[in-house]
Amino acid sequence: MKDIQLAPSLLSADLADLKGALQLVKDNGGKVVHIDVMDGRFVPQITYGQPVIKSMRPLSDLPFDVHLMIEHPEEQIDTWAESGADWITFHHEACIHSHRLVQRIHDLGKKAGISIVPSTPVAAIKEMLEYVDLVLVMTVNPGFGGQKLIPSCVKKIEELVRLRQELGLNYKISVDGGVNTETLPVVVEAGADIVVSGSAFFSGKLKL
Repeated sequence: MKDIQLAPSLLSADLADLKGALQLVKDNGGKVVHIDVMDGRFVPQITYGQPVIKSMRPLSDLPFDVHLMIEHPEEQIDTWAESGADWITFHHEACIHSHRLVQRIHDLGKKAGISIVPSTPVAAIKEMLEYVDLVLVMTVNPGFGGQKLIPSCVKKIEELVRLRQELGLNYKISVDGGVNTETLPVVVEAGADIVVSGSAFFSGKLKL
């Protein structure tokens, strides 16, 4: 198996012990902390806000990838940067002026990621690939942990690998949704660089 980075998702952590969850991530091979921000509109649930991320920031030296599953992310981007995000990943489906938003993220000294839901093709973000640092492929419909990976989404990882090579680009490919001991080899073989895992990681069933 190629060298990949594990990014445990705090969505499946014990929310009453986030300090312990961050230590668990560090102790069990996590290289990135994946923080799912939900607004109750773009996805049904509501999770962390800026004050929670700010309170967690001193507790870990790992990079925070703040995954914004929110409407109008451009309206709040400065506050997420100020809260302690290292990478800020927004959804293509939630933003009209994606290029402008990526520029702002970079101006704030952060890495910019763009994400697509299962119904969005890679072609929809092709014009953005040269500007982003990360592409997050959702392999489940976002909003809830513990879902099964949608097999057809794996082809998007392969397509992003091909485009990266053809266009001479350097973005990382992350995959989020339904990654467990059975599906991990599938997404790694497809070319994922970063693997987000919530339920499988925090249940102790997935380690790298």
